[in-house]
Amino acid sequence: MKHLIILGDGMADSPVVRLGGKTPLQVARHPHMDRLAREGRCGLFKTIEDDMPTGSEAANLSVLGYNPREVLQGRGVLEAASMGVNIGNDDMAMRCNLICLFADGRIKNHSAGHISSAESDAILKTLQQEIGRPSLNFYTGVSYRHLFVGQGLDPRLDCAPPHDHPNEPAAGLMIRPQVPAAQATADLLNDLTRRSWAILQDHPVNQRRRAAGKDPGNSIWLWSPGKRPKMWTFKERFNVTGAVISAVDLIRGIGVYAGLEIIKVPGATGLHDTNFEGKADAALAALKHVDFVYVHVEAPDEAGHEGNLNLKIKTIEDLDARLVGRILAGIDPKETVVAVLPDHPTPVEQRIHVRDAVPFAIRDPRRQSDAVQRYDETSCATGSFGTIHGDVFIREVFQ
Repeated sequence: MKHLIILGDGMADSPVVRLGGKTPLQVARHPHMDRLAREGRCGLFKTIEDDMPTGSEAANLSVLGYNPREVLQGRGVLEAASMGVNIGNDDMAMRCNLICLFADGRIKNHSAGHISSAESDAILKTLQQEIGRPSLNFYTGVSYRHLFVGQGLDPRLDCAPPHDHPNEPAAGLMIRPQVPAAQATADLLNDLTRRSWAILQDHPVNQRRRAAGKDPGNSIWLWSPGKRPKMWTFKERFNVTGAVISAVDLIRGIGVYAGLEIIKVPGATGLHDTNFEGKADAALAALKHVDFVYVHVEAPDEAGHEGNLNLKIKTIEDLDARLVGRILAGIDPKETVVAVLPDHPTPVEQRIHVRDAVPFAIRDPRRQSDAVQRYDETSCATGSFGTIHGDVFIREVFQ
């Protein structure tokens, strides 16, 4: 039996007034996800428990059956694994966003207007030259998502994810130590952030972006610190081989620690213009030589963070028509378990991640379907699973 999980990051939402109290999933056209719900069994999955941070790292670890309380060490170390950056025992890794600040110091967006990787690389090289050192290193990732690694630093810090604080003053969101011993680390990191403002204000990349009417990447933002995690692989847990397909280093990094093959698809951007068809074809090809494929699509989440309702609906419809439908047409339904779900909601009216349980459907040819006919938050809540927690979801996929 083959196994496939299709994850639309941030796809779930809350009722939207402009949609007559419906969610984007309820108004979007997605016949292929509806088919999975109709032919499978459904429910809600609490991927982020109330005491956990509302990040994709905790949510995707939960989807894959890991306990974030036991293995989560911050997204920086996960992204380092994807980028091939070795994290030593004395190293602390953090996500380093390039963000855009308003002139008054408020966070305009968490992505510097979705700055390109090439533009970011030029900025990161300048930062390394100006404020880096042998023990403090900046590494270029994808678009606005980058990596900072420091030696001898204390990860016991409270950090504010920038995507959770749009329009808030950056000065009030600086890193705070959780224990007195971490004060020196917090001071160092906050100093790096403040020094980045002067360096990036008139950086040539930002001058060109402003001239083109684009948001500048005028600040770094350091968050999600951690050390190297210890995780069991899927081979050890379920005796299966697997692969992960994503444009996002965080998800690839989880795949590295989970022992999954990392498949990179040309044109996969993490945005609405991503190569949906390429991801679908890569998944079908991978299923010929592995037992399990995890297909992650970031686009709905980014639309939610932008507060762009029409774009979020479009990304859901594109995911369904261009990826889910293409995959379903290419697999043997009698020999493949297919599941679909988000990792967390990213409501367009809030523009942040929330902890609400997400709808899921699992179509297993060996199991009888329940009464759910449509894939959305309200319909799946009536499914036979009810609301699940922990590793119930992944064990149902691999039963």
